[in-house]
Amino acid sequence: MKRRSSLVRELIELVILALLIFFAVRLVVQVYHVEGVSMQPGLQNDEYVLVYKMAYIFSASPQRGDVVVFHYPLDTSQDFIKRVIGLPGDTIRTDNTHIWVNGTELNEPYITGPTNPLAKIWKVPPGSYFVLGDNRLQSDDSRYWGFVPKDYIVGKAVAIYWPVSAWELINTYQSVYAQIKK
Repeated sequence: MKRRSSLVRELIELVILALLIFFAVRLVVQVYHVEGVSMQPGLQNDEYVLVYKMAYIFSASPQRGDVVVFHYPLDTSQDFIKRVIGLPGDTIRTDNTHIWVNGTELNEPYITGPTNPLAKIWKVPPGSYFVLGDNRLQSDDSRYWGFVPKDYIVGKAVAIYWPVSAWELINTYQSVYAQIKK
């Protein structure tokens, strides 16, 4: 009888430990399913990425080039994935094929093609970010609906994990943004 109660106790402890690990991981990491083509060529439709939810919680803020998952500002029940182009206080200017951040033209090797629907200038407000899809021709992004408040950002996409054949860390192309003055 004593042996049986010991086994039951150990099983209960194992289940509790498994649940604690599960919830701890869910606090830190989220899975995001890429739907659509707005982030091609880097992210493909039906890929799964790991999102580091703690990336911006304590002190760090999103940086230009980070690929982030966020609640869509026009319908917060939907999550989108895009690349951060503009930080709070930045001035973003576009013509039909170019983008400038604070007067510096971006040379973006990760986009499918340099397409913008119109020439426009945006000033990113405090606490918000300007995000664009890498497939500019087929991306619903800040050019159309405005800025993403920091509170809407779920986390930083760090790796493609499924399908296994596509596994890789997500490149933030920091060299593209290194020349931009604040």
